[in-house]
Amino acid sequence: MLHVLYLVHDVSDPAVRRRIIMLKAGGAQVTLAGFRRTASAVADVEGLQPIDLGPTRDGRFAQRLAAIMKAVVSTGSKLGSMPRPDLIIARNLEMLALARRARSAFQATVPIVYECLDIHRLLLRDDPLGWAMRGAERFLARDVKLLVTSSPAFIANYFKPFGQIAAPVELLENKYFEPAAASLDDRITAENPVAPPWRIGWFGALRCRRSLELLAEFTRRLDGRFEIVLRGRPALSEFPDFYGFVESEPWLSFGGPYRNPEDMAAIYREVHFSWAIDFFEQGLNSEWLLPNRLYEGCRFGAVPISMGNTETGRFLDRQGIGVLLPEATPEALEAAVGTMEQHRFETLRARVLARNPRTWSHDRADCRALVEKLRGLAATPGPYAAEALA
Repeated sequence: MLHVLYLVHDVSDPAVRRRIIMLKAGGAQVTLAGFRRTASAVADVEGLQPIDLGPTRDGRFAQRLAAIMKAVVSTGSKLGSMPRPDLIIARNLEMLALARRARSAFQATVPIVYECLDIHRLLLRDDPLGWAMRGAERFLARDVKLLVTSSPAFIANYFKPFGQIAAPVELLENKYFEPAAASLDDRITAENPVAPPWRIGWFGALRCRRSLELLAEFTRRLDGRFEIVLRGRPALSEFPDFYGFVESEPWLSFGGPYRNPEDMAAIYREVHFSWAIDFFEQGLNSEWLLPNRLYEGCRFGAVPISMGNTETGRFLDRQGIGVLLPEATPEALEAAVGTMEQHRFETLRARVLARNPRTWSHDRADCRALVEKLRGLAATPGPYAAEALA
């Protein structure tokens, strides 16, 4: 059985749990180690007891850098006693530094996979800090065996033009995971709620203040004809007072966190539309990503709303589905959906449901294919392995 050491920036991130589910479903044994954004250590992630590397804070780059430096020193003692893994997956740039340190601690030529699902804005700066960050990434990734990323726009707009990674690339989209292959019938076992009010669901990592303010103003303009349902984990560093703001808005509600994939069908079937827009890093990462909520919402028949000039918008345009906005304003959103009626919504929803289910979902076959690819990397010595054996 392939033994994977998974190094992550936040063991409490739901996306980490989803990847562990995929790796285990594909037949891999996983050891999890990483930082956390919680006050106390996380006891269990999908049956695994994480190796705790300490706390970090969202949006605090200096604090994260200090934590990484500290962890580099202690990694040998924390990981050195565990069985040697066949492969190390480093999720995000800071974990790539730790992956190399961990490999030294095992005193073996363990291949490293670099999983990069977001391009941080610091990496895109055209100044000494940006140059230094990109230089550090090139140095740390100089002998990785595979780059895993989630959007072709990351490759086209960052990795290729900047020449960051020489390794082969695996495009692993942020699809919904379900053990069995999806069919059309199991996507329509429940209907959306009666409308109006029409409900727009904004689920997942809530980090975009502009979206929150735009949606609030939109609902006020429509005087309750539309409601916004928020679920997930708000990035409180990005909002002056997230809970107070939502509480003060008559047509906004926050339902708290949820479990993925267990709760996905229930939460998306409570809404008509899914908000697939993010201005968190406008012009950069936010325009290139293909977010989890895109796939999850479409998987359960929620009609996606996106910007036409983003990678998500272009993806939806190719599929012939969704509502695409020409500009990010309450007026544009009102013009696009403000006069929504039942027949038009059913037409929009039918187009989403008519797409091939594999467009939105990974199944066990996909998980096995991923693990087999990783197994192949572990079985093939890299240049550094050849040097060590010489």
